[in-house]
Amino acid sequence: MGKKEKKKGKYGEYIGILEISRSGMGFVDVEGLEQGIMVKPQDFGKAFNGDKVKVRIIPHRTNGRKQGEVVQVLERENTHFLGRVIINHKTAFVAVNNEMMPDFYIPQGSLQGAVNGDRVQIKFVKWDETDKKPQAEIVTVIKGKNDGDLSMQEIIMENNFSISFPQNVLEAAERLDGNITDEELKKRRDFRDVLTFTIDPVDAKDFDDAISFRKLESGNYEIGVHIADVSYYVKEGSEIDQEAYQRATSVYLPDRVNPMLPERLSNFLCSLRPNEDKYTFSVVFEVSSMGKIKNSWLGRTLIHSNHRFSYEEVQQTIESKVGLHAEVILLLNNIAQRLRSERFKQGAINFSSEEIRFRLDDSGKPIGIIIKESKEANKLIEEFMLLANRTVAEYVSKIKINKEPIPFPYRVHDSPDEEKLQMFVTFAKKFGYKFDMHNDRAIVNSFNKLLDDIEGKPEQRVLEQIGIRTMAKAFYSTENIGHYGLGFNYYAHFTSPIRRYPDVLVHRMLQQCLIKKVKPDSEMEKKCMHCSERERAAMEAERAGNKYKQVEYMQQYIGDEFRGIITGVAHFGFWVETVEQKCEGLVSLVDLSDFDDFRYEPENYSLVGLNTRRVFRMGDEVNIKVVAADLEKRQLDYAWVSGIKIKPLPKRLLKKPKRK
Repeated sequence: MGKKEKKKGKYGEYIGILEISRSGMGFVDVEGLEQGIMVKPQDFGKAFNGDKVKVRIIPHRTNGRKQGEVVQVLERENTHFLGRVIINHKTAFVAVNNEMMPDFYIPQGSLQGAVNGDRVQIKFVKWDETDKKPQAEIVTVIKGKNDGDLSMQEIIMENNFSISFPQNVLEAAERLDGNITDEELKKRRDFRDVLTFTIDPVDAKDFDDAISFRKLESGNYEIGVHIADVSYYVKEGSEIDQEAYQRATSVYLPDRVNPMLPERLSNFLCSLRPNEDKYTFSVVFEVSSMGKIKNSWLGRTLIHSNHRFSYEEVQQTIESKVGLHAEVILLLNNIAQRLRSERFKQGAINFSSEEIRFRLDDSGKPIGIIIKESKEANKLIEEFMLLANRTVAEYVSKIKINKEPIPFPYRVHDSPDEEKLQMFVTFAKKFGYKFDMHNDRAIVNSFNKLLDDIEGKPEQRVLEQIGIRTMAKAFYSTENIGHYGLGFNYYAHFTSPIRRYPDVLVHRMLQQCLIKKVKPDSEMEKKCMHCSERERAAMEAERAGNKYKQVEYMQQYIGDEFRGIITGVAHFGFWVETVEQKCEGLVSLVDLSDFDDFRYEPENYSLVGLNTRRVFRMGDEVNIKVVAADLEKRQLDYAWVSGIKIKPLPKRLLKKPKRK
C-alpha cells in the first residue's frame, strides 16, 4: 500500500505500487483512495511491474476511476529477471519470461558468452530518458541437459533462490572439521550407547532427526528426539550462515532439492547417518507406559544412529508386528497415537491432505504419478517432532530479561478470517452441518465434528477443500499468538535445521537460555519476516515445479477424456483435477458459452447457467477433455464434456437470476 503524496497542480501526484494485470492494464493502489489509479501501458514510463512509483493524475476518467501516468520510479521491486537471448544483426536483447516486461538491451560486452536462444538470468543496469529499452547485463547463462532441467532451474531462480553456492561458501564448508573432540564431548550428554534410529523417506539424504529409546528402572520410558546440531558448525555471521540466511529454506522440486546448506553439511557433517557419531541438540522425555509426559530435558548431545529406516519399512513393522526393533517401534507408535488423540482433544484441527509424487525416468521426465499417504509411520515421527517443537517453545517463553520476554522466532497460526469463516459456515449449513461460533474452541470442535461427519459422503471433498482454504497461513513472528491449527499456545520450529533457517535461530537462542547467557536480538522480527517470505517463495517454486511436471505428463494425452473433480471456481471458469492423474487444468467460461450464459456465485462456490440452471460447483465430478498443455506457461486447458449427469443445484442453494 503506497503513501499518499501531497497534491501538485490541478490534478495531483500520488505514490504507490504499480501492479500490471494479465490484460496489460496497470493500477496503482494509493492509501486514502477508494479505487486504484488506472495506468494504461503507454503511460508506464520507465516502470516495471511491482515498482514503487510516483503517478500523476491526467484529465481522463474511465467509469469514474482516476487515470494517471508514471512520472518517476522511486524504488525497483526486482532487478533480476529470466529470459531468452535474441541476437539480430549483432544487436542483443533478452525477451523476459514475464509477458508484462519489456525486452532488455544487452551491450556486446555484457553477453558473458551467451548465444542466440540461450536461457539467461539478467541484472537491470539502467533505463535513461533517452533509452528506448532498459539496459541489462547477463549474470548467468543457464545450462541444462534438457528443457525440463532448464525449466526447473528457472523456477528456482525466478523465486529468487540461487541455484549454486558461492565458491567462498563451498570452501568454508570444506574446511569444517567433522571429527568428534574430547573437549566438545565434555559439554554434551552422551547417548551413543542408547538404541537410536532415523525414519525418513526412502530417497532422503539429509537426516535431520533421530529417535532414541530405553526403558528406565522406574518402568517409565526415556524417549529422545535428537536433531542435527547445525548451529555447532554454522557460526552466526559466518560466510555459510549469511548464505543460509539469504536462502532461509531448502526448495523441494519433483526432480531435485535446492538445499539451504552446502552438500558437505546437509548430506554429510550434519546428517544423522547410521553407524556414525553425530553432534545433536535434543529434547529427552520421560514417558509413562500410558503415554503421559512426566518430565523433559533439553540440551546438546552426542548420538550414534544404529539403523536407518524408511517410512515404508516402519509401516510394514507396524502392520505385521514383526521386524527389526519391532517391540520398540510398536511401543513408540502406541505412545504417538495417544499423543495425537490428546492433541485433538486439546483443540487441534484434524485436516488431512494428499501429497503427490512423480515417477521420473533418467532424464527427469514424468512417467507416472504416485499419491503419498500419511500412514501411522509418518504420524509416529510427526507426533514426536510436534512434541519437541512445543516443548522448546514453552521453555524459552518462560525466560525473561528485565521482566520482558526474549525475542524468539515462534511459529504462529492465527484464527480464520471472520468473513471467510462465515462464508464457509453458511455453505456447510446448506448441507445440514451446523457450527458453534461462540469462541475459538467451539469453532475447532465444530470443524472436527464436521470432518468426522462428512467422511465417505459426496460432499466430503468440497467441504474439506473449502475448509482448508478458510484457514490462515502460518508464519514466523516474535509476537506469540499461538498456533490455532495445532491447538498449541507455544510452538516453534526446532526439528529441521538442515532445511529451515528459523530452526537454526531457535537452536542458538535455546543454547543461550540453557547456559544463561542470553543476548536479545533486536533484529529477530526482521529475520522472522524474511524467513516467512522465503518460505512462501519456496512454496511458490514447489507449486510451479509440480505444475510443470503435470503439464509435461499430460502432453501425451491431448484429445483424451478423463473423469475429474472441480477444485475451484472463478468468474472466468473452473479448475478440474483429474481423478487418477491428479493433474489440474482450467475449463474456461469462454468454452462454456456455447452451452449457456453462466454467472459466478461466490457464496455457493458455483457457476450457474441462467437458462439451463446447470451448475458447476466445487467438488462436483465432471468429464473433461485435455485440449492444450503449454509447458512455457505451465498451464493445462481442459474442455467440459457432457457425459456425467450434473445434478441441478437444489432450489435452496440457487438464487433466481435478476432480470435486467
